[in-house]
Parts: sequence; C-alpha cells; structure tokens
Amino acid sequence: MSDKIILVINSGSSSVKMALIEMASGQLKAEAMSECLGDVAVVIGQMLDKLLLREDKSLISAAGHRVVHGGERFIKPSLLNESTINEIESISYLAPLHNPANLQGIREAMKQLPHIPHIAVFDTAFHHAMPPHASLYAVPYRWYEEYGVRRYGFHGSSHHYVAQHAADRLGCAFEQCRLLTVHLGNGCSAAAIADGVSVDTTMGLTPLEGLVMGSRSGDVDPGLHDFIARQTGQSLQQITNTLNRESGLLGISGLSNDMRTLLEASENGHQRAALAIEIFCYRLAKSLAGLAVALGHIDGIVFTGGIGEHASPIRSKTVQHLGIFGAQLEEQRNSEHGKTSNGFISIPGSTLPILVIATSEEKMIAHYVSHSLQAEGNIS
Repeated sequence: MSDKIILVINSGSSSVKMALIEMASGQLKAEAMSECLGDVAVVIGQMLDKLLLREDKSLISAAGHRVVHGGERFIKPSLLNESTINEIESISYLAPLHNPANLQGIREAMKQLPHIPHIAVFDTAFHHAMPPHASLYAVPYRWYEEYGVRRYGFHGSSHHYVAQHAADRLGCAFEQCRLLTVHLGNGCSAAAIADGVSVDTTMGLTPLEGLVMGSRSGDVDPGLHDFIARQTGQSLQQITNTLNRESGLLGISGLSNDMRTLLEASENGHQRAALAIEIFCYRLAKSLAGLAVALGHIDGIVFTGGIGEHASPIRSKTVQHLGIFGAQLEEQRNSEHGKTSNGFISIPGSTLPILVIATSEEKMIAHYVSHSLQAEGNIS
C-alpha cells in the first residue's frame, strides 16, 4: 500500500482539476488543470497521460471525486456505482450548476479506469452534523420533509483540512478545539467548528447564501426576487442567474470579480472597487461574529483560500471589525501571510490566535478516500 496513489478529480462546468496523492504519506505527487473544456472524455484522458504514464496506471489504487452536493443522503464518502450515480443525479436539482458537471467527470473517469474503486466525496458532508436550530430555515416544516429544504453548507473539505492543521499548530486536540474557519476564493464561506465537527456555516441550501463572493451576492432580502421581477419583468431564473454571476464583488464594483484587480484599483482611487472591498470585509466580520455564538469561546480564527491566503489587506480590514473579540493582527506577520511565523498573523501572545493556512481540498479528499478504503464498512 505504501507506493499506492490516489487520484483526485474535480470536474467542474468549465474546468477539470486532477491530483495524484501518495496514500501512505499524503504527499502531493503531481497535479494538473484544464480550462475551457471541449470533450470531457478527451480532456480526462489527456490529463491522465500527463500525470501518469500509461504503464504506471496500475499504481492508482482508487479515485476520489469531488461532488458539490450530497443532500441528506450522502453524509460520508460513498462508493460510486450505477445506483449511487443515479442517486446523486436525482438530487442534482439542489446544485444544478455543479453536480451534473461532477457526474460527467465521474462517468468518464470510471470508463477510463474501470478496475479501481471510485469514491465520491461531498462538499456538504462535513456540515451534516449541524444541529437543527442551525440547519433549518424558519419556513413551513413540510418544505424540509418533502423537498429537503435546509441549510447544507459547502467547502467542507477545505474547512475540515485547515481546522485540523490549525488545531495542531495551536497545540489543541482537534476534538476539543473551537475554531472559526474562513474560506475566501471566488466562492466564500465561513464555518464554526466545535469539537471536531461543523456546527454552523454561512452557505445554505445552495452556495449562493452567506458571504459576499466574487460574483455571488450572498445574503439578500428574500423579497428581492419578487421586487426585481415586478420592476423588470425578469423571470425568477434570470434574477437568480444575476445573483450568481453578476453580483458580489463584480456587481458592486462594476469592474471585476478578482480581488487582486479590485485591491489595485482601490489603491488607484476607484471608489466602487473600494466600496466592494469594504462591503466584503464588513459582511465577513459580521458573519464571523454571528458564528461565534455557536462556539461559546474561540480558540482561533483561520483564513484560507486564494483571497484568505494571499490578500493581507482583506484580513486586516476584516479583523479591524472584530475588536469586540480582542482580535489584533501583527502587521509584519500579516504582510508575510504568516510564512515566517508558522501561519500565525496575530500579535504574539494574543488571547485570540489568528492564522493563515494553505488549504488542500485534494489532500483532504485523498485522506477521506484512504480512510474509507481501510475502514471496513465505511463506504456506503
């Protein structure tokens, strides 16, 4: 088993990402990404050839596939077969932008690597333990019973990965640690993790709920759809598409969904870029303060994701809003993204440690797969 490799595949609507993770050590051996897809079958074949010579494919012991939404059925890694695939397809209405693309990649990978186990790992699974008072909406209960309307949460693999690493650096057993984890990329979410499980998070039924994101609005008044429909005559689908693709940082700034572009523009006097940044950071801090209610006390705050790991001004602006918790960054540590201080960016000896930890959803997925293969009966 020591030389065996787990192939991790993340097949999206506009890109495919792959990684080879050594099972025994958890080390990344190789990775690749392809954007602007044509034929998925061709792309996956080409990427496999680049990652691993054909005569070495026997080293791949299993494949782990990222699937965005598992609904209530899939709360742990699940062995993929025709029945499982059909079940995932049956709940794709919960994530119509993501699950169909995930399934397309799964089917093609299973055709090209038919003799190894293929295991689905779900973004929502880590949040399945949220208590009902955190996971349910105050809507007719029958909507939950009949349609599965509840808060599911996403980015589970990322939140789990950085929380484990943060606990280790804090010298705290993961099962006894209470953390706020912040995943900031084009999609953004925060989570409250208590005693090894997610007890609340910002995303909900769909990845549209919660924080301001690159092109997603995050939380809005539930009456917004009706209001805009009456004003413009647009359909619900058109309005939802606008909230997903033309809102967030892009919608406010009118310039870009890329935080790097907005930070540069803000420094050059672009007022709406500056406004987008201020809204982004304020809403994030406000959400973190709310999530703290689920923890009782906070052992640490962890930033991750492309923005979380690399945008020091965003961390600084966000933490400035959290003075009520005694949060305080050390400027030099923050500017270096914690690289010379084991990830810590708070002032030394702070009662509220704040860290930057690089996420690796691929390594976390491989860990889930490896654990599932070794733990008898853990694959459903």
